[in-house]
Amino acid sequence: MILYSYWRSTTSYRVRAALNLKGIAYEQRAVDLVAGDQRTPDYMAVNPAKGVPALELEDGTLLTQSLAILDYLDARQPEPPLLPAEPLLRARVLAVAHSIALDIHPVNNLRVLGHLMGHFDATSEDARAWMCHWMTEGLTAVEALLPTRADFAFTEAPGLADLCITAQCYNAHRWGLSLDPFPKIARVEAACLALPEIRAAAPEAQPDAP
Repeated sequence: MILYSYWRSTTSYRVRAALNLKGIAYEQRAVDLVAGDQRTPDYMAVNPAKGVPALELEDGTLLTQSLAILDYLDARQPEPPLLPAEPLLRARVLAVAHSIALDIHPVNNLRVLGHLMGHFDATSEDARAWMCHWMTEGLTAVEALLPTRADFAFTEAPGLADLCITAQCYNAHRWGLSLDPFPKIARVEAACLALPEIRAAAPEAQPDAP
């Protein structure tokens, strides 16, 4: 498998962590989002949406969108599972994952910041305030959805919600948002980063990190 990713991409972080946890071998190909690699004709043939991650399977099939890729990986190799089998618990895990992937991330990415700064004269401080505002809104909801536990979000091992939370926490640290108001989220991040498979997926551990 070939994973097209960018070291700082939280969506790529989710997929790297899942591949590592499942023990699936993959090669990484860096797509430098700051340099504009995602807009080259060659990469647009891989992912017409001009984003990361994209996963190329052994037969050349290309998959895009991190949640779709994670769903494929879980179906292909069910152990360890990213989603619980019990329907109600599964719905709760998905609610947290979707709160991050569908509520926070769409307004907290490089394309949105570029548009704000390029077309609406937003300053660097405006960009930071924008990022922190939407993260605070979204993480407040996530914190309320999480049960009180000692380790991972819902189960005894990391799953889809945990991977989404941990990647989003990286973005919070990057933009200077304190996790003090979110003790359950901080607990999940700590439990995940204690695992070597997830630490190996962290942005600073990637070959394209500066």
